[in-house]
Amino acid sequence: MRVTICAVGRLRTGPEKALIDDYQTRFDRSGRGLGLGPLTLTEVDDRKGGGMAGEAALLERALPKNARIVALDERGKLMTSPDFAAKLADFRDDGTSDLAFLIGGADGIDPSLRARADLSLSFGKMVWPHMLARVMLTEQLYRAASILAGSPYHRA
Repeated sequence: MRVTICAVGRLRTGPEKALIDDYQTRFDRSGRGLGLGPLTLTEVDDRKGGGMAGEAALLERALPKNARIVALDERGKLMTSPDFAAKLADFRDDGTSDLAFLIGGADGIDPSLRARADLSLSFGKMVWPHMLARVMLTEQLYRAASILAGSPYHRA
């Protein structure tokens, strides 16, 4: 199952990018034997200033065809890392070939696009900068793959 992160905004060189690249590499290595990956990051930038609706249109174009959608949203479901790993396995085992995670801009994801999501996921009641949300998501994807592989990375 291919995994795509579709995110608003461009990530420049820096510590966040280094972390994302590291976790992406780890996920690709550990997920390969589990039928997970590769992980790609698609960035969109609303240069015309269309707000949430403009960002939603760009995100929709970035989605792989027929992808299952997971929206990162503060109102979403709270999950433990093992539950998240199990959900990834469920998507994979249900025959999902493409899974896309959506990370909106400063105002979040447009309600019309959020409503299309198969799952709305929250990293807690606090709001996180979207660049940190990318880091947290890539780490959780790697953690999920390590849980599914029985690796000692996750020590619960």
